[in-house]
Amino acid sequence: MVNNNAFVFRPPLMYYSHMKAFKNSLQKGSVRYVVFKEKDTFFAVALEFNVVVEGASQIEAIVLLNEAIAGYLGSARKFKLRPHVLNQAVDSEYEKMWQDAQKNDVKRSTTRSTKSPYVLSSGQFNLAFA
Repeated sequence: MVNNNAFVFRPPLMYYSHMKAFKNSLQKGSVRYVVFKEKDTFFAVALEFNVVVEGASQIEAIVLLNEAIAGYLGSARKFKLRPHVLNQAVDSEYEKMWQDAQKNDVKRSTTRSTKSPYVLSSGQFNLAFA
């Protein structure tokens, strides 16, 4: 006779099966970034971390983003957080900016966009160096 109401322990297979799907871990990975100007303010965004900083210049925004990424990654390592904090869903507005910037890098247009916001740079940071 089988007891259908008996509790059956099942290990959390979902967690282990999704571990391979994460691009970033506490040890390695990369984060995409985009730097853009809106009116007189420069913004830099780490896409997979959902970190946004602002600066008075493009260089200041990039430096502040590097510091924010290092702090974010340092905290994640210190508290041994799960990888999902390093692989967050990207805001669609920033994703579109990054995709468009990558397409434009291939074309390398000689004219600069004057509409606001416009992307000044984009790429990837290697997390091994953060």
